[in-house]
Amino acid sequence: MSKTIRIAAALLIDPRGQTLLVRKRGTLAFMQPGGKIEADELPVTALARELFEELGLRIDETQARYLGNFSAPAANEPGFEVVCELFRVETAEAVVPAAEIEEAVWVDAAAALELELAPLTRDRILPIYRGA
Repeated sequence: MSKTIRIAAALLIDPRGQTLLVRKRGTLAFMQPGGKIEADELPVTALARELFEELGLRIDETQARYLGNFSAPAANEPGFEVVCELFRVETAEAVVPAAEIEEAVWVDAAAALELELAPLTRDRILPIYRGA
């Protein structure tokens, strides 16, 4: 049985229709912003907390649209599986990488494929983004 990491993540979309991908310090793979869900937290609350901690972005939880539950092998923890509660969040706000985020980039569907991507982003989330 694989070990599971429960996260909430955002398919964050800007007014130009681009999505934000982030890379954590000391890693190579880009992924959606978000993070682990605490034991007593609702997924959307965890997402709002993580977006503020990692990017200085405040969101209205009622504006986050639930897209579903997705899973894939974890990008940075061998032997773990990431189980993600994914939300679409539209924002025109600027983001500033903070906490463990080393790099944040706004990309369109074509440019995203030129980056090294986490399995969840590459196999599950970007196909949703391309279809949106």
